[in-house]
Amino acid sequence: MKKVSLAFYYLVTYPLLKARLRHLGRRSRLRRTRLEGAGSIRIGDKVYINSFGWLACLPLTGNRQCSLSIGDGTYIGRFCHIYATAEITIGKKVLIADKVYLSDNLHGYMDINSPVIDQPVQQKNPVHIHDGAWLGENVCVVGASVGKNSVVGANSVVTRDIPDYCVAAGSPAIILKRYDPDKGSWRRTNPDGSYTE
Repeated sequence: MKKVSLAFYYLVTYPLLKARLRHLGRRSRLRRTRLEGAGSIRIGDKVYINSFGWLACLPLTGNRQCSLSIGDGTYIGRFCHIYATAEITIGKKVLIADKVYLSDNLHGYMDINSPVIDQPVQQKNPVHIHDGAWLGENVCVVGASVGKNSVVGANSVVTRDIPDYCVAAGSPAIILKRYDPDKGSWRRTNPDGSYTE
């Protein structure tokens, strides 16, 4: 049965997705993924997006160009929601657990006389998840970047950039460990990011 469904995917579903997306790389699979603004979404080679994900790339904040790019070899778990209104870039070999939310925008809420749903979407900074990073289950990243080979613990909320080779967790996420190239090991850090003694 699995071989039949895989054959159906590559004979029928894959060509249909390739026609809709800006780019769909070789041997990439999207399982029951909702797409909005597919013409602005680029997916590299050997990307696997598990069931019930939502990829959106819509210029709701006035940007003429909007892009969502997923690099080669990346895995995205079930029920992930990735919503770009300007720019979200996911690097190569990124591991994203289930129910992760990535967004470069927020709903406006500044006008206390209007319901939030009636207020305009506000553009935040671009989101860049760099090569080799790992985002744990239920992580939210809004208007921030996660560095190369960095780890973000489950249930964390990232609103400030996490540098390369760090372990971060919490809401808001703070750096707990970072790799020290001078000592060749991972070391605990203080809240300001400096190494503990």
